[in-house]
Amino acid sequence: MASNFGLKSLAILALTLAICVQGSLGGITCENLNKDTCAFAVSSSGKRCVLEKHVKRSGEEAYVCRTTEIEADKVTDWVESDHCIEACGLDRKSLGISSDSLLDYGFTSKLCSTQCYNGCLNIIDLYFNLAAGEGVFLPKLCEAQRGDARREMAEIRSSGLVAPGPVSGMNHFKYMVAPAVAPSSA
Repeated sequence: MASNFGLKSLAILALTLAICVQGSLGGITCENLNKDTCAFAVSSSGKRCVLEKHVKRSGEEAYVCRTTEIEADKVTDWVESDHCIEACGLDRKSLGISSDSLLDYGFTSKLCSTQCYNGCLNIIDLYFNLAAGEGVFLPKLCEAQRGDARREMAEIRSSGLVAPGPVSGMNHFKYMVAPAVAPSSA
């Protein structure tokens, strides 16, 4: 009986110690970030942070950093560098997470630049997944960006799938969608 009590006490002590050590070692919690570090950050749990703006009854604007349910791939405890924010054409005070910027030729030009695409993997992972959500494969988008910009925009606007005309004779079941995988750092 006494040894059973000792084991329970030891387990409780170990759990308490683990929680305290994790808290004292830190880690990024989105809700603790300010508006100058929130956008494009990733929490210690691997969830992306998002900056939100609320207007108080007095008309004063208040910025809040929140944790999203969007998981980053292989990135945790990350506040994006000013270098990557600039290289990728982003704004530190961006509100929310959206794929809309992929329609902007100037943005995709910077996103697909060698400096951003090869050096800012957190940003590329985010926009890879946003593009995939629109039915666009980011490496193909960047390839097209270097070529015909008009075609690139048409692909995004149509989510990469154009409906065939009534006389096309296209077999709709011939094409399959495969999951896209983000580029790796290797």
